[in-house]
Amino acid sequence: MTFKRSVRFKNQILAFWKRCFSFRKRDWQLSDYPVAIREQKIDPDSQFSAPRFTQHRYIAYIVNWALTGGGGTPQEALHGLQNQFESVKDKWKLEAKPLVRPGTRGPIEFASQDRISVNQELSEDFIRRVLELDWAWISDESSLWDFHTSETNELLCTKIMQVYGVDVSDIESGKLSEILDRIAATRASALLRYEP
Repeated sequence: MTFKRSVRFKNQILAFWKRCFSFRKRDWQLSDYPVAIREQKIDPDSQFSAPRFTQHRYIAYIVNWALTGGGGTPQEALHGLQNQFESVKDKWKLEAKPLVRPGTRGPIEFASQDRISVNQELSEDFIRRVLELDWAWISDESSLWDFHTSETNELLCTKIMQVYGVDVSDIESGKLSEILDRIAATRASALLRYEP
């Protein structure tokens, strides 16, 4: 417990220091941010041990910001973080959003729910009947992959076919927004065929 407190204290001192220096320029690079690297134990018995999951031995992160990179070495973790940082920087530049000042808290951004909200009742039914959950927050970027640890989506695709009579096995991304759109379109098509 004392170790964790000392790491947090050290990280906050680093964040304060980087924030003070951030007023000297406006175009910040990753080196201007308080970056920390931590080693973590790899659990071979984890439910996330399937090949599609990567357990990283090292995690590099920007203090006070949910931006991370992972790798087998500290250098790989830093490289992963650099790629994430550049991606966010480019995206925000296109959206004309200012970059987070070094040392300050970065925002936690949630993906849009525009497509999901079009089929709100269907998405709630899908969560209960297919995912077998009482409740789940899903976005336009959520996919079947987020709800299991298997190698394929085959079991959930079979369940969708049983519940809704719609084949979604060709939707490789497994995006729920695409799956719900297809189910809704199939239902609408069926209604049009049977209307007098």
